[in-house]
Amino acid sequence: MKARYSRRALSPALASTPPYATSSEKGWTSTLRRWYRPKRFQLLSLAVMYLLMLLLERVKLLRIWLLLFTNCRGTNLVFSGLMGPLVCEILQKLLHRFHWIVPGYIMGGENRSKEKARLRKGISVLVATPGRLLDHLRHTSSFLHANLRWIIFDEADRILELGFGKEIEEILDILGSRQDASVDEEIAESYISEHPRQNVLLSATLNEKVNHLAKISLENPVMIGLDYKKKQPVLSIKDFGSLGSDANYELEHPVKMMSSSNGDFRVPAQLVQRYVKVSCGLRLAVLLSILKDLLERGTSQKIVVFFSTCDAVDFHHSLLSEFKFSPHPQPEEQLRQMFVGCKTLRLHGNMKQDDRRTTFQAFKTEKLALLLSTDVAARGLDFPKVRFIIQYDSPGEATEYVHRVGRTARLGERGDSLLFLQPVEMDYLQDLEKHGISLTEYPLLKVLDSFPLYNEKRHVKKVLSLESHPWVLLLQKALEAFILAEPRMKKLAITTFCSWVRAYAAHRGELKRIFMVKKLHLGHVAKSFALKEQPSLVGKSFQKETKKRKRDEKQKGLSKKRKFSRKTLQQKI
Repeated sequence: MKARYSRRALSPALASTPPYATSSEKGWTSTLRRWYRPKRFQLLSLAVMYLLMLLLERVKLLRIWLLLFTNCRGTNLVFSGLMGPLVCEILQKLLHRFHWIVPGYIMGGENRSKEKARLRKGISVLVATPGRLLDHLRHTSSFLHANLRWIIFDEADRILELGFGKEIEEILDILGSRQDASVDEEIAESYISEHPRQNVLLSATLNEKVNHLAKISLENPVMIGLDYKKKQPVLSIKDFGSLGSDANYELEHPVKMMSSSNGDFRVPAQLVQRYVKVSCGLRLAVLLSILKDLLERGTSQKIVVFFSTCDAVDFHHSLLSEFKFSPHPQPEEQLRQMFVGCKTLRLHGNMKQDDRRTTFQAFKTEKLALLLSTDVAARGLDFPKVRFIIQYDSPGEATEYVHRVGRTARLGERGDSLLFLQPVEMDYLQDLEKHGISLTEYPLLKVLDSFPLYNEKRHVKKVLSLESHPWVLLLQKALEAFILAEPRMKKLAITTFCSWVRAYAAHRGELKRIFMVKKLHLGHVAKSFALKEQPSLVGKSFQKETKKRKRDEKQKGLSKKRKFSRKTLQQKI
């Protein structure tokens, strides 16, 4: 008796068995063929989904995400400004058995015509950045969003900090999700589908701007967090202005943390937080010594080092990739070895999207690796098995500190974090203690004493001062010689020095009294980039600007005097 359904009616994946399939795979294929009939398959899928819903009925958060990933009738929007392709890749892995749910992403830097083609075909779960999403909503007529069910703002506070307030308001107006009386009710009702729409805001830190976004986008919101009793209510919309007016907003409403009533942050209990006090001129030698000690402890170690500028990431990446060192007094070339014997990667916002994606995948798969990054890796990224976080440049706000250390000690695993501070920056510890974050001192001298010098396993004399430690002095001398011998590295070090000083002077608010450029010795700052002398580019550029400004003021003054004399002569005549 012939089968009722032909092979053509089956799915392409089930219509033929590959010749290299094993016996178990052939057995599964035959089983799926028997079950892949319209009625049987629908009943089986409904039964499986119903059992999953019963199991996750008491876990509300997991139930929400289950509804998100199994809803195929409408479109779901997820805002992610860091790694959209990463989120889409995770969705593809989760949804590979549900072929009718199609994930996709649109973001700046990608081909707009290809994104338009994907939107025309239809996407169930869309990952987007605010700017590119607003562009498609304005100009792509084939982008249909009448059946929109979910809007999820991931890292809502960061989206607003980057200045996307006006874009978010316009997106909500176009999608008809803004809870504001100024929006036309007829326009809003035209976008509402037969199913109720739900908006979700996700963030580890809440502030006034996020509350304003919640007020205009959420109706009767419910907060899901660690501390339910201490959560603060969403403020009234009358207390806020527009999200776009950042300057007036910050003057009238200073940012206050809303994680709890006393502004405390919660970090994992298995996270060990430490700090190290290092003078500015020895920071580079100490950083390389700590990295060498950590990477030589075991074969499975992942470290993330945070810097304040993209130039600093490029400089330290080139340095660690090329610098060779030997503790012998007169080393031969064959005795020199790479100082850090692991794969070194970099990640920052000035890199191309393909390069960032390659870096993420490489660091994710490596067991022993070092990642140098800016704050672009502080949010939205889940690196597995990261054991150590080093904040070489201070994060500034306490919220940024929390997000940086959040890359380790995830899902119950142990993690360590280390914060570099100069002697003039020690008041920053008190600022962190106001938010419930306490750090202990790192045993730096003990680590430095473990390095051999001149074939000696340990130093005979016990060094009490970091500035006079023989290992640090020898390493600093070798670094300066390396930079002096490489013109390309010297040029990069000078550029990094200038950008670092500008970034250091950009601290705002109360942190400006802690991180003051006037307290720094720029000659010592130059030594932190292995420069023997302080670059004069900063002074020359400043002098050129002042001379040009004075010359322009003189010319304007002379022109005003000439105009005034001409007017007086005309009046006399």
